[in-house]
Amino acid sequence: MTQGKRRMWAGLGLAAVVGAILYLAVGSLENNMVYFLTPAELQARAAEVEGQPVRLGGMVQTGSVDWKPEEPLLRFSVGDGDSAVKVRTTSAPPSMFQEGQGVVVEGRYGSDGVFRADRLMVKHSNEYKPPEDSEMPAEMYESISEKSEKGSGSGSEGSTGPSPGSP
Repeated sequence: MTQGKRRMWAGLGLAAVVGAILYLAVGSLENNMVYFLTPAELQARAAEVEGQPVRLGGMVQTGSVDWKPEEPLLRFSVGDGDSAVKVRTTSAPPSMFQEGQGVVVEGRYGSDGVFRADRLMVKHSNEYKPPEDSEMPAEMYESISEKSEKGSGSGSEGSTGPSPGSP
């Protein structure tokens, strides 16, 4: 075999190896990419995605949260500014879950216009802000605990029922 043929076969072999690596890399990226629909997109594609597993992302609308831990049942609305979708789940909300917070829910959209979520994820910032010189970490923890106690309705009087505007 001449030296020119060896170079040609080596080049073809190298191109095949590089092509295979690129194919595997791009293929695995596409399979691992997870997209979510906004409420407006979900409503526009309602017939197409009805009953299919899908992710919905948006902001928890103010005044829409109704959490009944004794059942357990959590209802709220996810909005994107243009439209909103009612969400229902039997999962307990994550500790960072609150009105005005970004969320992504996984589940199925029903013919009744309610999204039944199997999984609830809270979107949050990666930005760390250390306490100011005048702030003590213990005081910050107390204020966070007070907020979560007020929001959970776990006072001694018990729950007074759904909040106004709840679905």
